[in-house]
Amino acid sequence: MRPRPRLVVAALCATAFIAGCSTPAEPDSPPAQLAATTTQALTPTPTSPATPSAAPDTRPPASAGRLVDLRTIGGEISPKSVTATGTGLVFAQNMMYRHTVTVYDRDFDLVATISDEVTPSQFGVELDGSYGGAPVEAAATPDGRYVYVSNYSMYGPGFREGTDICTPRDDYPDSFVYRIDTTSLEIDQVIEVGAVPKYLAVTPDGATLLVTNWCSFDLSVVDVTTAAEVRRIPIGRYPRGIAIHPDSGTAWIAVMGDTRLVQLDLRSYGTKDLEGVGGGPRHLQISPDGAFLYVTLNRDGVVAKVDTATGETVAVARTGQAPRSAVLSTDGTALYVVNYESDTVAKVATADMSLLQTVGVGHHPIGITWDDDTRQLWVACYSGTIAVFQDGSA
Repeated sequence: MRPRPRLVVAALCATAFIAGCSTPAEPDSPPAQLAATTTQALTPTPTSPATPSAAPDTRPPASAGRLVDLRTIGGEISPKSVTATGTGLVFAQNMMYRHTVTVYDRDFDLVATISDEVTPSQFGVELDGSYGGAPVEAAATPDGRYVYVSNYSMYGPGFREGTDICTPRDDYPDSFVYRIDTTSLEIDQVIEVGAVPKYLAVTPDGATLLVTNWCSFDLSVVDVTTAAEVRRIPIGRYPRGIAIHPDSGTAWIAVMGDTRLVQLDLRSYGTKDLEGVGGGPRHLQISPDGAFLYVTLNRDGVVAKVDTATGETVAVARTGQAPRSAVLSTDGTALYVVNYESDTVAKVATADMSLLQTVGVGHHPIGITWDDDTRQLWVACYSGTIAVFQDGSA
């Protein structure tokens, strides 16, 4: 039996339910035209985190803009997710099909290709040799200094590939989360989490990393100072999306194999269920004031607005077939949703959940991120492209 690693980083993998199904169907098979090859890391271009501006934002609300097609990025990619750091970089996680994280700047140039292969012993993990990963999702620290990337699978002795239909009884090995330094664009930490990690999020105070573990049905709580898991919290069948209150005191976790969310007190670690949210809750976003959650319901095919104080659904929007990931504008006025089976992105006004605009993208859009300084929307399409849209003036 292999030694249990001391430090790990969680894999991010988007999960999907086919409408009306009771078991998950994650689109984790690569398009036929894509080969499962690993690209080599490029020499990184150092990028220093930008200094936040203290000036108030006098721009019109994001809900007042219109999405305009700006750029399509291709190459040796199969992006499962995209994540903007807020400091001028966007990370695309290419999972097990390319075994890379590709990094872009605001000129849409590729500045680095980071291999998912690591030598765990170099990071204090008691494993000999080198291991591959499968980057799925990512989360930037509030200052943009680091990006945490989850690995759906690890490849090497003692590991086996993750799967979308599983239970804790299947005894999948723990996986890892990588931390990437956004200046050097190199992996600098490897942190152990649970089995088949999917989504992850950093608390707004920057102190804690949360990771949902798909096949161990739990949540890893990681202390970012020590780079170690400090607690695992049972969640239920197929935990996925995470949203965290702006005060860093409460988190909500989407239980995709159910119709509920789990509310977690991040001080006491007590939990309670928010029942009846809808079928297959997948992705969560939270309003800037913490008053509302926005939940994509894969099984029901709608997006719900949920009052965080009462747990009640106050409005829903139909955005397209199989709504998957979503992102909220920084001012909270607009919600952007990718519709996997419609090959579209929908823009929704959060005030009344009315549909403002729908635009076409590449086949199978699956990930999405918002860069507030430029007011640009980046959309990862599983078929091998990233679409970038301008929404109003920057």
